[in-house]
Amino acid sequence: MHPFKDSTIKSWMLYVIGLLIPIGVMLLVEILQSRHNERISNGNSTSRRYVFMDYEIPDWMLEAYKKIGIFGFGVLVTQLTTDIAKYSIGRLRPHFFAVCQPIMPGGTTCASFLNQHKYIMDFHCKGLGSTERMLKEARLSFPSGHSSFSFFTMVYLAMYLQSRMTWQGSKLLRHFLQFCFIMVAWYTALSRVSDYKHHWSDVLAGTVIGSLLAIVVPYLMPDNCFNLDTVWPNKIQEQDKDE
Repeated sequence: MHPFKDSTIKSWMLYVIGLLIPIGVMLLVEILQSRHNERISNGNSTSRRYVFMDYEIPDWMLEAYKKIGIFGFGVLVTQLTTDIAKYSIGRLRPHFFAVCQPIMPGGTTCASFLNQHKYIMDFHCKGLGSTERMLKEARLSFPSGHSSFSFFTMVYLAMYLQSRMTWQGSKLLRHFLQFCFIMVAWYTALSRVSDYKHHWSDVLAGTVIGSLLAIVVPYLMPDNCFNLDTVWPNKIQEQDKDE
């Protein structure tokens, strides 16, 4: 029975933050990493070269293609997983009554004394001031798509920086960037509750979906999208000692 509010993080803002920022950061890191490797090798790199139509593809472009390709695949998997749950379970949003304005067969409303303490299934939406899209979306609360999308993109980006950002100029810069990106996802998820778009459990489920897929998808890909020893070095070292 909460009021309907506009989203703090609108859909276009979500896609700009979740797509353009990670892709831009990955391109920048790969370009800088490639230049750093060239300076170290003095142009005597023995890495495998790729040629397409007489054009030698730069190393940074190949690496960016791999990382961004897996990132895009993970985004699609996250969205599909979320949508399957939304259209299978649904759940009414916290602002459902404000959008739907349900009317019972006898013409009564939820404010009527006759309908108190009843579980009502037979009704139709009056929907004054509401569009068909709003009425449809009002039934698709679980899980939060904003939360799953933002947490997948930001957790993936944080793990990418842990693996590929090897600049030694500042030991805290990488961790500061990781913290900022995770906070972007955290704020997005919190805004869905404060805007009355989702229940807290919807946001929690979306957060878990996005975070788990950001961890699982890269390691299911060939050659591992990230190097395990750079993401969790202590764990790898302990396993080597046990063996």
